[in-house]
Amino acid sequence: MKSPMLLLLAVVSFFTFAPLSSHAAEPLIIMETSKGTITIELYDDRAPVSCENFRKYVQDGFYDGLIFHRVIPGFMIQGGGFEPGMKKRKTRKPIFNEADNGLKNRRGTLSMARTASVNSATGQFFLNVNDNRSLDHRGMTQSGYGYAVFGRVVEGMDVADAIVSVPRGQRGMYGDVPDEDVLIIKAYEKK
Repeated sequence: MKSPMLLLLAVVSFFTFAPLSSHAAEPLIIMETSKGTITIELYDDRAPVSCENFRKYVQDGFYDGLIFHRVIPGFMIQGGGFEPGMKKRKTRKPIFNEADNGLKNRRGTLSMARTASVNSATGQFFLNVNDNRSLDHRGMTQSGYGYAVFGRVVEGMDVADAIVSVPRGQRGMYGDVPDEDVLIIKAYEKK
């Protein structure tokens, strides 16, 4: 029989050197696009309102058939609002802006798109293809509130890079629109 001291040392050693994950595995969203597949991890613990909102749109099939309607190299790609032909899709009511959650708009993160009004995000989102510190929360003012990060790409940044490199132009009053539609074919939660 082993001595209690050796058993205690074995237990302490295990907990001291056992790898600890920073958090449990987060839910994944699969977004199949006309340029390839993007896998997205949601940060439910840091942005519960934004994640619930995004997930509900995914579950409703809202994003299926929409386009990435705003593409700016060195900045971001934006989707979740328009069908081909720049036909706007009807959304639910705006949500609370969680930009003060400590998450930063870094390359590969997803954030809620909004208007100049802080709490105006609905179904539109953008994927940062660069570190965009100017979009981070800097204070409780309208100009400093920032954009709520709610997830990150875990696979498929090459797809995002392919999307951001497409030729683009003006469509009516909208600028930086891809010349050829880049579709979100289907978005769904990985089970």
